Amino acid sequence: MSEKRRDQKGRILKTGESQRNDGHYMFRYTDIHKKRRYVYAKTLEELRQKEADIQRDTVDGIDYAAGEMTVIELVTRYMNLKRSLKENSFRAYDSVINRIREDPFGQKQIRHVKLSDAKSWFVSLHDRGYKQNTIGVMQCVVRPAFEMAVDDDIIRKNPAKSSISDYGKTAEEKEALTVSQQEKFMEFVKQSNVYNTYYPMFTIMIGTGLRCGELIGLTWKDINIKAKTVNVDHQLIYKNLGDGCKFHISTPKTESGIRIIPMTQEVAKAFEEQRKINFMLAKDKSIEVDGCSGFVFTAKSGRPLMPNGVNSVLYNIVDAYNKTEVERAKKEHRKAELLPKFSAHVMRHTACTRMAECRMDVKVLQYIMGHAHIDVTMEVYNHIGELTRIENEIARLDSMVLNA
Repeated sequence: MSEKRRDQKGRILKTGESQRNDGHYMFRYTDIHKKRRYVYAKTLEELRQKEADIQRDTVDGIDYAAGEMTVIELVTRYMNLKRSLKENSFRAYDSVINRIREDPFGQKQIRHVKLSDAKSWFVSLHDRGYKQNTIGVMQCVVRPAFEMAVDDDIIRKNPAKSSISDYGKTAEEKEALTVSQQEKFMEFVKQSNVYNTYYPMFTIMIGTGLRCGELIGLTWKDINIKAKTVNVDHQLIYKNLGDGCKFHISTPKTESGIRIIPMTQEVAKAFEEQRKINFMLAKDKSIEVDGCSGFVFTAKSGRPLMPNGVNSVLYNIVDAYNKTEVERAKKEHRKAELLPKFSAHVMRHTACTRMAECRMDVKVLQYIMGHAHIDVTMEVYNHIGELTRIENEIARLDSMVLNA
């Protein structure tokens, strides 16, 4: 009978276990893919803990060896499978992936990442001054990557499954303009000698809910006044795609972004007014971007509006309105009712809110807004104030009684 193998301390070693000359321990095993694997440890106790983990994973069909990949290796594998992303979206994710790569969290083996580890990392990003949007993008990459590892039987649970609201400061809600704020803003623009040329554009923004890139990318070929439709099949971006910062035509991020939006009478009238403004200002129609020309909204030179240019105009108008309101309030001995600073995105959210307040069918609203998922549209419905809902229902009841 052969003598049992022992370590340097005289302890009996099990099958597959051995001790190297440097004192470290090794365990040899066959993984679920029938491939020979090795794990190492400084002590026999640590080695046998790993053996127990391997045995448990093998019984449960978990790939213990694959769990040795790092977080950044997992994220990279996940992103390499995202073929549906546009080139500019890939570039936007590059900086986020590099941040994960440079962070110690990115070098952790995924099988050792616990829920508390992931949560602590996200909280630390907030504490280090990362913007909430950046943290959100990181989570949008890390969470599905870990979910893929769960589906591939590499790990049991997704440690990054918590909501972004659990990490540090909660994301700020998008606040739509109230009906009163919208009316005051639009009336100020209409009566202004400086900003009245933007009145048609803002009317169209409120009436269609277009994204900023979709708005500035509109050409007159996309507008059918007779049929009262707006064709949306592209957007205009201003980015460096390897050829310097310049305008580019890009397809919408998702298929649902491609749509035909019906015009209200007010929106149709605004487009007609915009055409007159362009004619009176003799704007150059020949400027071309990736084969597109005849842009509806342009600067004086005929060059398309910059994405941040729309926001700058909005900010300037709000500043001008508030200054006027402060002076008027002083004369009238009352408290000034100021407008909040808001962006083109808030204009889109306001448009969606107005449509929801009119109880537009939720699927129709989803289509008009180009939302890929119905829950995004439903969130707007859920944030409409109870008072507004009650007022709308009472008005509807009054109308039914009068027409009875």
